[in-house]
Formats: sequence, C-alpha cells, structure tokens
Amino acid sequence: MYTYDTVTEAVNGLKKRSFTMDFNLSENCLICNNNTYKLEDFEIVEVYRFEGNSDPADEAAVYAVEGKDGEKGVLVTGYGASAEGMSAEMAKKLQINTYK
Repeated sequence: MYTYDTVTEAVNGLKKRSFTMDFNLSENCLICNNNTYKLEDFEIVEVYRFEGNSDPADEAAVYAVEGKDGEKGVLVTGYGASAEGMSAEMAKKLQINTYK
C-alpha cells in the first residue's frame, strides 16, 4: 500500500509506477488523448483522497485508472462539495475503497 501526503506526491508517485497518461473527467466518461472511455471501458485501481486544511473546496481525489485497452494514467478530481458535473453513474464508479 502506498501513502502520499499531497496531491502532487500522489500524481508523481503514480506516474513513476507506469500510470503516465492524464485522464480528464466528462459527465459520463473519461477522456485521454482524444479517446473516450465509457464506464465499462476502465477500472479504478487505486484512489487517494486529500482534504483541504481550511477550505472544503480544496478537497481532491487522485485516481489510478487502467483502461481495458491497457492505457494507465491518473485522474484528479474535486470531491464532496466540489464534485459537480458528473453523472450519478460516474460518481458511483469513482466511489471505491480508499487507500488514504
């Protein structure tokens, strides 16, 4: 199990472990290099959550993502009050056991 103190440490640590692509969140899918990954096209391998020291808007989650096509990368999102703009299905997919 890995632990990280900051979002930057988590992203850098995952990139060193072959999660080199950058995924972006859309309402019902993830996007990476102009490829669209529907909910069934990827798995969340690890997730790390970080809470803002004084501002709840600073809450973030870092996900290690693996596509069924073998692409591995990182997704960084806000969560809690700042997690807007995603479908209920996507929110459910991103709610897995946390490592931090």
